[in-house]
Amino acid sequence: MRSEHNSEHGAAVVAPWVRTRLRAAPLAALALALLVALTACLAAAFPRAVDRYEDAGLRRSFQQARPESTSVQITAPQIAGAPSPEELAAPLLPGALRDRYEKLLDTVPEALPLDRAQSAYGVTLNKNLEVPDPWIPRPSGVPARVALVAQSGLAGHATVREGRLPRTSGTVGATTPVVEAAVTAATAKSLHIKVGSVIHVPAVGRAPLAVRVTGIVTPREAAGGYWSTRPLLRTPSLVALPTGGPDRSWYWLGALLLAPEAAPALLGTDGDPLCYWYLAPDPHRLHAGDLGRLKSAVATLESGPGLQDARALTGPGTSVTTGLDGVLISFSQLRAGTAPLVAVAAFGTATVAAVVLLMAGALAADRRRAEAALLRARGASLTGLAGRLCAETAAVAVPAGALGLAAALLVVPEGRTSYAVAAALAVTVIACAALPVRAALAHRSVRVAGPREDMVTARPSRRRTVAELTLLVLAAAAVESLRRRGTSGSSADGPSGDQLVSVAPVLVGVIAALVLVRLLPFLLRRLARPAGRLRGAVGFLSLARAGRTSASAVLPLLALLTALTTAAFGGSVLAGVNEARDRVALLAVGADARVESEGPLPSGLADRVRDLSGVRAVTEASIGYQAKPHDDQTPIPLAGVDPAGYGALAAHTGLGAFEADRLKRPAAGEPLPALASPSVAKAYGTRRPFPVRLEDGSTVSVRITVVRDRTPAVTGDGFLVVDRAGLSAAAARPTALLVTGYHVDAGALTRTAGPTAGVRVRAQERAQYADPPLQAGAEHVYTAAVAAGAGYAVLALLLALLRAAPERAALLARLRTMGLTRAQARRLLVLESLPQALLAAAGGALTGWAAIRLLSPGIDLTAVALPSAGSSAGRTELYTDPLALTVPALIVLVTAVGVAAVQAWWTGRRGSVRELRAGDAR
Repeated sequence: MRSEHNSEHGAAVVAPWVRTRLRAAPLAALALALLVALTACLAAAFPRAVDRYEDAGLRRSFQQARPESTSVQITAPQIAGAPSPEELAAPLLPGALRDRYEKLLDTVPEALPLDRAQSAYGVTLNKNLEVPDPWIPRPSGVPARVALVAQSGLAGHATVREGRLPRTSGTVGATTPVVEAAVTAATAKSLHIKVGSVIHVPAVGRAPLAVRVTGIVTPREAAGGYWSTRPLLRTPSLVALPTGGPDRSWYWLGALLLAPEAAPALLGTDGDPLCYWYLAPDPHRLHAGDLGRLKSAVATLESGPGLQDARALTGPGTSVTTGLDGVLISFSQLRAGTAPLVAVAAFGTATVAAVVLLMAGALAADRRRAEAALLRARGASLTGLAGRLCAETAAVAVPAGALGLAAALLVVPEGRTSYAVAAALAVTVIACAALPVRAALAHRSVRVAGPREDMVTARPSRRRTVAELTLLVLAAAAVESLRRRGTSGSSADGPSGDQLVSVAPVLVGVIAALVLVRLLPFLLRRLARPAGRLRGAVGFLSLARAGRTSASAVLPLLALLTALTTAAFGGSVLAGVNEARDRVALLAVGADARVESEGPLPSGLADRVRDLSGVRAVTEASIGYQAKPHDDQTPIPLAGVDPAGYGALAAHTGLGAFEADRLKRPAAGEPLPALASPSVAKAYGTRRPFPVRLEDGSTVSVRITVVRDRTPAVTGDGFLVVDRAGLSAAAARPTALLVTGYHVDAGALTRTAGPTAGVRVRAQERAQYADPPLQAGAEHVYTAAVAAGAGYAVLALLLALLRAAPERAALLARLRTMGLTRAQARRLLVLESLPQALLAAAGGALTGWAAIRLLSPGIDLTAVALPSAGSSAGRTELYTDPLALTVPALIVLVTAVGVAAVQAWWTGRRGSVRELRAGDAR
């Protein structure tokens, strides 16, 4: 044929061949297109989804840190020694400041994007000046102090509420007697300032500088960098004098906002002018993927070439300060805790998806085995055959991959595009290469019909043995690495390149699949012999058919075990995250809800709370946080409780359960039994009683009889709990109610408690831990990845069954001619699919359990479960979740049995003539 001749001579594959083959099997082409499009979409969406929630987490970190910590603050003192007052005032004028501001922006590395709208520059003094005006409030008799600030852009960042903005007339210098200023509404309210008020600022060698207030303004975007880099500009504060003693003196501190042109007037005050430039980063343009470059940019500005450039522009005494590095380090620690766990799900799902693509190629190669063998027998070269098959697959896979990539970019618009393109391209390459590579390996030698490769007769080659041993060594190294250094060993700036730790669960599943594939032929041979002695033929036939499965069944088993291991691991991770959040919420509240007040609660409140819907029990507690054993200066919280009710609450919550009789008040004159934390028990002993002075001045003698790490009434590491019947009447009045129940209504509880009591509900406390975008995003992506892996595992099972479907249909047709009933046909197909399905289900559950047990010492779920790197709950370890082990395995088993039953039913409805055609090789 001319087409074969052209292919042998290296000619390009002609279009008619591709079009003809696609028209011959349109459904197969459509199925491949859907598989590639879906896989490419998920692969491209994954890195962008990770980027999206990490970027959101970085922005949340910036919001929580506030501009006073995230802005880059450049300050330059006034250079002394100018020959004339004009030259001394020139650097303080708006034009000179603006010129240096523009040049400073050019020195900032591109990795640190700036928000020019929230950045500012200006002049202030190196100290706050005390003003003598008596009409300004003096809480402790101490005169107020003011900060004089001439900052740029006031008109664009404030709305005039009263009066007008300050301005200047003529030339302003060190001898100017009067300047104008504006204040914010908060400053005017606290310092009793009105439009027209005059504040006298001390000067040197002249009369005080009179600052006339011409306007009261309201800040626009008060939380932005313009107003919040130095919060004093918008909000005054009460400042305590640095004096010792219990009675501290306080004074008001506020800011007077001068016109930028009035900055030279600061030269005549009792302070040294400072030029400053506040550069506010733009959090919306920050990306977690650039975290390393961002850290480097901040270090450059603080103590590197950036600092040298700033000093060259503004003077040798310039300093650059920012808290941005601390914000980035804190975020890096949280990110380093979540990234490896998400990578575990990513590797598992990617492995299963790749196996499914390879199985789709293997299915197509088996379907066209006779055609490929005929082409090889008629002279087609191996390269020409692989090229034709690659062209056919590429004609379907490339447009499908592009479509999946486009869908991912539309669904997840944020994130790096390069990673998404690379992921979609990898999927497309695997899909294009699976069929030609499989066909080339199967038809390396020219033959019309090759020998069967039954599972029970095939013998593994030496190469396969070496490959399996290599994987075993890699899996052992990954598990040992994870157990030793844990998931925290990853780089804080992002992937460290050591992804062996994240792929450890996948490698465990791979090793289990290879081991089970080697064990399955042995088990089938052992079971086939006794089954042959049974009266019925169905059992023996099913085992014989299972043994005649192709030896390449390692792919579906690999997909199933990897998916089951990843699902079990992921389910256990999610269960551990939920338990950690429940635990921390319980430790914070002490019960399902808590009502607490600084003083005694109203009488009858406990009965009213007990009558609320959903409330099951209410435990009263008298909590004093200033109890002092032995009159020590260090106070210890002491809770007075009813032993019976409190003991039931402690047993219900699992927070330091104890026997109520060990806490009951003894006879008169004997010390009160007390429940104490280990630190208190160590400090005061458990054998001798010791006195404790309470907040009301009374003293009780207690002896520690019970030691527990936790208790519901008090949080922290130090506490005492006694029977409140042994306290004075004033100390025994309840200050807290610990509520247990189902679905406690927070609103109803707040209304019942009244305005003087604080209400905390465990459900609301727990919801706070799931809100941070970094933790919530990691959890959602992890769940989606595990779900996708499970879906691909089911698809792998369906492909494996579909591959054997024609042979099964032919077998049933032949057996029906020999008297096989429909019921027996169903049992035959179900029993035939059971060995591999049972092996996959049991092996998957066992492998998942083993992976969790092996890897749990090196995994800390705290970073995923909680919004901060530290927690009162301590380390959150991974534990085995029974549902995560059994449910996926049962789904695999039910799917295999269901597909076999449906195939038997469908085959029974069709005639047997088509399946019994002469010359059929099945």
